[in-house]
Amino acid sequence: MASKTTQTTADNDALTHFDASGQAHMVDVGDKNDSKRIALASGSIKMQAHTFELIANGNAKKGDVLGVARIAAIMAAKRTSELIPLCHPLALTRVTVDFLLEPQSHNIICTSQVETLGKTGVEMEALTAVQIGLLTIYDMCKAVDRGMVMHDIRVLEKRGGKSGEWTAQV
Repeated sequence: MASKTTQTTADNDALTHFDASGQAHMVDVGDKNDSKRIALASGSIKMQAHTFELIANGNAKKGDVLGVARIAAIMAAKRTSELIPLCHPLALTRVTVDFLLEPQSHNIICTSQVETLGKTGVEMEALTAVQIGLLTIYDMCKAVDRGMVMHDIRVLEKRGGKSGEWTAQV
């Protein structure tokens, strides 16, 4: 997913989930136009060499770690509004979850792209998918490696809506 526009800060510094008196509220998106919304997020989990080999070779006791993590990530994207209090429930049109194994660093990168046709973005759904994918890897392998570290979880790109395109600075 390539983008032409790169921004480092929000166009508006106002926190939209608070009303004028400082009370938390769900943002009213009723008057917004539907548009195709896409978000790409990623994150990584670093582990011991032995743990990495178990996953890469499909020898983990609990089974296909990355297959289970992919399904968990997709399910999490679909249920984000149940986990994050002020997120709108969205009808997602597409969720992809991919894993990149980096043998030299014993690191697995999880990337999720989430899409919808709607009134609000899908950044939270993409982030939730990544985090739950990584947490599932941790859960399935914690018996052999409790020291795994999740890191660099972030939105890489978003498209759609009034604010248009955004790409993270590398």
